[in-house]
Amino acid sequence: MFDADKWQEIFETIGKNKLRTFLTGFSVFWGIFMLIILLGSGNGLRNGFEQEFKGDAINSIWVYQGQTTMPHKGLQPGRRIGFTDTDHEALAEGRVAGIEHLSSRLWLDNQDMVNGKLKGNFQLIACHNGQFYAENAEMVSGRFINETDSKERRKVVVLGEPIQKELFPNNDHLGKQLLVGGLAFTVIGSFIDKGGDNDMRRAYIPMTVGQTVFGSGRDVHAMSMLIGDATPEESLVIEQKIRDRLAALHNFSPEDKRAVWINNSTDQFMQVLNVLNAISLFVWIIGIGTIIAGIVGVGNIMMIVVKERTREIGIRKALGATPFSVVSLIIMEAIFITSIAGYLGLVAGVFTLEAVSGMIEGEGIFQNPEVDMTTAIIATLVLVVSGTLAGLFPALRAASISPIEALREE
Repeated sequence: MFDADKWQEIFETIGKNKLRTFLTGFSVFWGIFMLIILLGSGNGLRNGFEQEFKGDAINSIWVYQGQTTMPHKGLQPGRRIGFTDTDHEALAEGRVAGIEHLSSRLWLDNQDMVNGKLKGNFQLIACHNGQFYAENAEMVSGRFINETDSKERRKVVVLGEPIQKELFPNNDHLGKQLLVGGLAFTVIGSFIDKGGDNDMRRAYIPMTVGQTVFGSGRDVHAMSMLIGDATPEESLVIEQKIRDRLAALHNFSPEDKRAVWINNSTDQFMQVLNVLNAISLFVWIIGIGTIIAGIVGVGNIMMIVVKERTREIGIRKALGATPFSVVSLIIMEAIFITSIAGYLGLVAGVFTLEAVSGMIEGEGIFQNPEVDMTTAIIATLVLVVSGTLAGLFPALRAASISPIEALREE
């Protein structure tokens, strides 16, 4: 495969036309560079949005209190819809198929938490066991609240890991007493939440304890639940059944979307995923189009090269050069230019993405803009194929030149 004479000739040709070769190679370099940047940016958006959704279970539905905006059965709009244990029980009865791990949620504002000389002020939430699944949390130690804790009104508390480390730096928290809002609670576990530090700087207690100790009666602020492996279409059906059930309890129109706010993570995630897939497709189209433009430029330059070397090619053929030797010479030059320029574009693109990734701090909708190995391999294959195609047609034209006609060429 290695022919020293051919490579020497290729380098001589490139050396004689430095500017033309540079501009030709730059078009390929820029095409690959932009493809990598666009793909990496698309992945950065995807990673950012996926990180946002990791804060809660993707197959979850959250229901929040709202205010009516439509008249219904003689009742005027503007009524506030508040939840109580009755709403929780209505959904827990099983009349809405597909609901799993139902939990009510009661925000108890920030409370002072004290362990001896160590103290802090953190968010306190009362809930049922199902909240653990909806938050997509992970236990670091101990356990989460269970139904027995709620039924027996046990004064137990589960701490986010940052709180546990601040109040129990020796990691001796399990079974220890912690003053929460001036009352003694037993620490039964600590957790981490993929939603980030804000979601971990909170503590959970049983719903019944929160309602009793902090005087909220039977009120709850929101409800969460999982819906198993329901498809986006099935999740919308479940969502409407939930709205219908609550509408019957609170006497508002099932068409009134603001009477209760329902956050359907499954449907939202699929909508975002569809947008991201469309962006990825658009990026590939733009990137490949840019590469094609560069390859066309290489092809045009190689056609010019063939035109300039018509007499030379004719002499070669007159001296016995085979069509294959002529074709391979042109193709090798095209592949060499596109491969080197494309590889440099690939490296520059990856380096740029790494530099941008290093400058991103904290969490957001743009995270880890990177290109995986599969994409890099595909880009390399595109380079080789493109280089071959860029040189093929000029090479075939060169091979078809008649020695007699070539020698007549001025």
